Amino acid sequence: MSDPLIRACDHYVVLEPGQPEQLLSADDTLAWLERHLRCLDALPEDLSGLGSSAAAAQRLLETACDLELQPGLNLQWFAVRLDPPTQG
Repeated sequence: MSDPLIRACDHYVVLEPGQPEQLLSADDTLAWLERHLRCLDALPEDLSGLGSSAAAAQRLLETACDLELQPGLNLQWFAVRLDPPTQG
């Protein structure tokens, strides 16, 4: 079970082989995951019964931080908290 504090984060650092690190909003991270899931020939077994790439992306965001696209080629995403600027 995932930590509820992680789901409270609104931003993610996403890592994709051959691409620079990106900082995305939660909505953009979901869209990023969906795009990659749609490119797979078949969804991983634990995601295949969810009915849609959107549901699979949501499940991944809540329960994982890694998706193997092919052997040795993985996507990763990590929740980050951005602190608001302090007023002084």
